Amino acid sequence: MTGNQGEQWPEGRRLADHLVERSGQSVRLVLLYGSRLLRTNPNLHSAFDFVVIVDDYRSFYTALSRAGELSRPVGLMVMLARVLAPNVIAYAPDDGRGGVAKCLVVDKKDFARAVSADPPDHFLLGRMVQRVGVLWAADQAEAIWGDAQLHGAHLNVLTWMAPYLEGPFDARSLGRRLLEVCYQGEFRPESQGRAGRIFEAQADHFGAVLAPPLEEAVAAGVLKRAGGSYEFVEPVPASVSRKWRWYFRRSKTRTTTRWVKHVLTFSNWLPYVVRKVERHTGRTIQLTLLERKLPILFLWPRAIHVLLTRPSREVEP
Repeated sequence: MTGNQGEQWPEGRRLADHLVERSGQSVRLVLLYGSRLLRTNPNLHSAFDFVVIVDDYRSFYTALSRAGELSRPVGLMVMLARVLAPNVIAYAPDDGRGGVAKCLVVDKKDFARAVSADPPDHFLLGRMVQRVGVLWAADQAEAIWGDAQLHGAHLNVLTWMAPYLEGPFDARSLGRRLLEVCYQGEFRPESQGRAGRIFEAQADHFGAVLAPPLEEAVAAGVLKRAGGSYEFVEPVPASVSRKWRWYFRRSKTRTTTRWVKHVLTFSNWLPYVVRKVERHTGRTIQLTLLERKLPILFLWPRAIHVLLTRPSREVEP
């Protein structure tokens, strides 16, 4: 993880402090990831991307509700968290004048599972193997725990990426391929070249965190060195390939299902999505009255059109 992000992003740290203050003692860690951390096409109105790790869902949502910072029923939020973690909420105190954070709220048990060797899907995993910063930690022990979880996720990358690697590769090319696979595993409004843009912003990160697992694989006899790169000693077994390809198909279904859940948990999700599409595609989106009033019913044709006509390259701000 990258430390001292509170100093680098004081607005993000203030948002994290505000969130922690209004959520009682339930927050253990607030992690920063995404475009504001990587500086990949954000603007002044872009939300901060937080992972908020809590020790108990009910305590967290109850405290937020009492502070007037939750617009959904506590019981609904707790139920949805237990069905398909994490929940995604918008945190925008003072009507957004202090900034906006898109928060992935997850308890410690679900977070550990999401970045383990046997994750239910790649929704959190694909984000947490990228560069992550610590905005707030309850104490040093929690920061160490979070760092250990992310380190474990890096160690497991080669296992689930093996079927997608062809020919020699190194830590950086593994990171690039990892992002391509993870982006293909979700329906996203960004350009088709977004994965490459995200990789270029953190190529050094992948070179640093994925090199040790590759060396461990050499020591274990799984990989062999090929000049400055690596190759598998034996072809990836067909059973392993089938397992992980099936995993990503199932994972894509789960991440798509999350869009329905986001509508229930994420306040003002429609303007957020519209701004995101406009920022990454360079298009102006004018919604019809029916699309604004009943987006679940009438927004699908436009959403499908956006996905099918995404630009091949990232639009510059």
